[in-house]
Amino acid sequence: MLNDEYEALRETVREFAVEAVAPVIGDYYERHAFPYDLVRQMGKMGLFGLPFPTEFGGEGGDYFALCLALEELARVDSSVAITLEAAVSLGAMPIYRFGTEEQKQRWLPALCRGEALAAFGLTEPGFGTDAAGAATRAVLDGDEWVINGSKAFITNSGTDITCLVTVAAITGTNPDGTNELSTIIVPSGTPGFTVLPGYSKVGWCASDTHELAFDDVRVPAANLVGERGRGIAQFLRILDEGRIAIAALSVGLAQGCIDESLKYAKERHAFGGPIGRYQAIQFKIADMEARTHVARLAYHDAADRMLRGEPFKRQAAIAKLTASETAMTNAREATQIHGGYGFMNEFPVARFYRDAKVLEIGEGTSEVQRILIARDLGL
Repeated sequence: MLNDEYEALRETVREFAVEAVAPVIGDYYERHAFPYDLVRQMGKMGLFGLPFPTEFGGEGGDYFALCLALEELARVDSSVAITLEAAVSLGAMPIYRFGTEEQKQRWLPALCRGEALAAFGLTEPGFGTDAAGAATRAVLDGDEWVINGSKAFITNSGTDITCLVTVAAITGTNPDGTNELSTIIVPSGTPGFTVLPGYSKVGWCASDTHELAFDDVRVPAANLVGERGRGIAQFLRILDEGRIAIAALSVGLAQGCIDESLKYAKERHAFGGPIGRYQAIQFKIADMEARTHVARLAYHDAADRMLRGEPFKRQAAIAKLTASETAMTNAREATQIHGGYGFMNEFPVARFYRDAKVLEIGEGTSEVQRILIARDLGL
């Protein structure tokens, strides 16, 4: 049961999603266009600043509030939801968690207002989950870092309002011979920093995703985020939190599949009546509801543990695994319920189906989540 404050936020975002996002997002999606107007409206609503303190321009809320907003947005569209998720949990959060006071004061206010977006440059063309396999390097030359390398699949990295990318780079060698990884802020427009053309994607077609190239990119030494050599520890913390957010987004997509299936089952007639009266359809929707309920409880539990300062790595992995696979299954079943119409892009479930698969991949694949859970159990 949500308290009054959380419920009010949920209802506000739900109204925005239904009244502002739903009527226009199909057009953005088919054109593979970034929805600047919707982002601007979300900024005015304070959604980008939800989990940040007011001293940095935030709303003074918490991470669970962000998750509630993501769930309600994803009930209607995942491109808009992932834009918010990546901007907050991957873009702004590293600066808030690990940045200097000067970095926070410089970057966070505009990020919290949604007037600017930040991106998280971790994945590379040659590696994904294995962060230790990074090839991007940063060499300290006097009072500047010189960065060379590339990044892949980076969300929010090439919009007109992207202001920075936090780049994971090898900055030396640890005593045990392994690579020392650190994170460095690279502002947009820095000479040598190139944003390559956007990808042609199966889903999330109204979100922004690019490969990035760094060719002797020079930034001040003061752009180091947190302690040198602590990059992997920083990534792990950010990704653990991000998995809760992705779980919330996945639950939203799964719930959207239920919403659309219920509506269609009451409207669509076959063999003398609405298809919702047939047990085959009823059982599909009942199973969709049960899966979604369990996934929602999983991300609520993980978020609660995180906010109480308790260990939450295992619970975040469980939530992400459960919710992403629920989203994929519900999307498949919703498409089946819609029959031929489910294969038409004018119907939301077609978009949901296209968007669902990446939830089992991004921010740690389902296989990685199972590894994390097993390790935390002592295996």
